[in-house]
Amino acid sequence: MHFELPIGCFVAAFLVLIPFPWHWQARNVPTLSLMTWLFVVNLIDGVNSLLWAGSAAIKVPVWCDIVTKVQMGATFALPVSCLCLCVHLERISSTRQAQSTPNQKNRRMISDVFLCWIAPMVYMALHYVVQGHRFDIVEDFGCRASIYDSVQSILLLWLPPLFVAVCTIIYACSALHHFLQHRLAFARLLQDNHSALTPSRYFRLMSMVIVQIIWLSFVLSINVAFNSRHGLRPWISWSNVHSNFSRIGQFPTMLIPPSDLRWTYLLWWSLRISAFLFFIFFAFGQDAIREYSRYLGFMVDIFSKPSSCLRSQRSKRTLSSGLSMPYSGRLSSEPKFIIHPAPTTAISTEYDISVAGRKRDDSSISIENV
Repeated sequence: MHFELPIGCFVAAFLVLIPFPWHWQARNVPTLSLMTWLFVVNLIDGVNSLLWAGSAAIKVPVWCDIVTKVQMGATFALPVSCLCLCVHLERISSTRQAQSTPNQKNRRMISDVFLCWIAPMVYMALHYVVQGHRFDIVEDFGCRASIYDSVQSILLLWLPPLFVAVCTIIYACSALHHFLQHRLAFARLLQDNHSALTPSRYFRLMSMVIVQIIWLSFVLSINVAFNSRHGLRPWISWSNVHSNFSRIGQFPTMLIPPSDLRWTYLLWWSLRISAFLFFIFFAFGQDAIREYSRYLGFMVDIFSKPSSCLRSQRSKRTLSSGLSMPYSGRLSSEPKFIIHPAPTTAISTEYDISVAGRKRDDSSISIENV
């Protein structure tokens, strides 16, 4: 069993969620979508690597039917999320719309939700057109989506995310140009508008988008080369492509050529690398360090409360035991406190006449030296 496969997936899924709280506060739909897609696909691959560790048997076909579609949707959703984020950053850096009205924000949020979530679902449905059979199972890796490698698969599955990646790079270059050209005016504009977006946070977002889209473009190119390494198959007819559609391909690693297995490992780790890159850009910023300090203080308060309560209870017990302890009378020079109950009328008389405005207790206390 390759223990590094599930461990890498679950660690990546955990790390990508660490910056989630402060991005949720900003209500940044593209960034939240990017994090969610990375978390879901890493979690799926982690479960797959555990279920099919050392095996290529058919175990839970319904699970594979679902997760293979999600994996295909992530292929388009990740670059689209980067594009939406980059368009937003370019709009801000150009100072055309650094401050938006509520209606503009709502429209932008609706368009971001459509592009980051609805469009990937359409992409999942288009996968059925070039889905030659149900799915494949690769030993140690689990369920993989099946693709009938043809010109149609390149047009429907591989060109759209590559086109989105190119558009993202164009917008990123434009946003970076505007940012460097109007940096002082940009910082002053954000400060005047009391925006939560600072120049350092903007530059960190922009750097993350550029690195992510370059890496995703590289992975998409490798995926196209890997799937078409044996040439493209002819598209004869719909019935020919989908004949024996219920078939499930099974691939033990001992039957996979070493070169193909190396490609498989590279493509497998590509999503883990994407999650690690996202974490690196947001795990060491000022916002992250401030959140870490807040969480650390919260944990210290939680663990310090039981000990403080225990000390308080102990002090109360010690005090109560000391008050209830009888006087031993071993030192004759120490004074004794003798309490004589006084009638209520005496208290009232002393308060009204003798004490002149000073409050007395319900008993009179006299000290005698014995």
